[in-house]
Order: sequence, then structure tokens, then C-alpha cells
Amino acid sequence: MKKLFALLFATGLSFGVSAQANGPEITFEETTIDYGTIPEKADGTRIFKFRNTGNEPLIIERAQGSCGCTVPEWPREPIMPGQSSTIKVTYDTKRIGRISKSVKIYSNASNTDAQGTTTLRIIGEVKKAEEVPTTPLNKSEGKSSISNK
Repeated sequence: MKKLFALLFATGLSFGVSAQANGPEITFEETTIDYGTIPEKADGTRIFKFRNTGNEPLIIERAQGSCGCTVPEWPREPIMPGQSSTIKVTYDTKRIGRISKSVKIYSNASNTDAQGTTTLRIIGEVKKAEEVPTTPLNKSEGKSSISNK
């Protein structure tokens, strides 16, 4: 009986050790951002927030958009364990139509796919400005409701 308890204890201990993070881990708040329907030439910049949930510094080696219309900017310095940062993705909103693009993040994170990447996605639709509904406030005033005072 003592051997059985010792075996169960050792097995439980090994599961506890394997559950701990080994190396850096990249954890995003969200991996897909939906632009919704936006007007042509609108601000196409969106921010992906992430945290290093591992126990070693996270290094993002590069980030690559699926085409030239999707441009990512990423931190060049190591992200220490527990720290957060962002990846800024800018989509060229002069292109009318559906948005379905990806950005591959190449890092030293231990929780990536077999190629060492994490994939972020942007979706939505760009329409001509006159086709996108405006709020009654913006429509009646002909300008944004935000003041620059």
C-alpha cells in the first residue's frame, strides 16, 4: 500500500512540474480583430495586446503580414516575464472589399505552432464612404462629435 501511495505521489508531482511554464510564452488578449464595416480611407490601425506568461524573456524575431496591404509593427526589445506589450497592425483602407488578412508572429515562445509562429487575424469590410452609415450626430453636424478643445 505504501508503494501505491508513493507511486501516486510521484505521478502527481511530475504532473505539477510539467504544468509550469518552461521558457517564454506569448498570450494575446485576442488573436482576431474585427474591423466591422469601415469607410474607405478610414484609420486602418488596430492594436493586439499580449503578455509574456512564461518564465524567460520573450523575443519577437519578426512579424509578417500576409500581403503588402497589412503592415505590422512589433517590439524589438525582449518582453520580460509578466510584462505586456502590443503589436500594431495597419491595414490599407484604400482597398474596398472584404478584409481577411493574417499576420504571422515569429518568436521564441514555447506555445507557438511547429514553425515557431503565432497567427493573428484581421477581418471586416471596407466600403465607399457614402455606403457606410453614420450616426445621427455626425450626419447632422457633418463632422465628428469629438472636440479638440
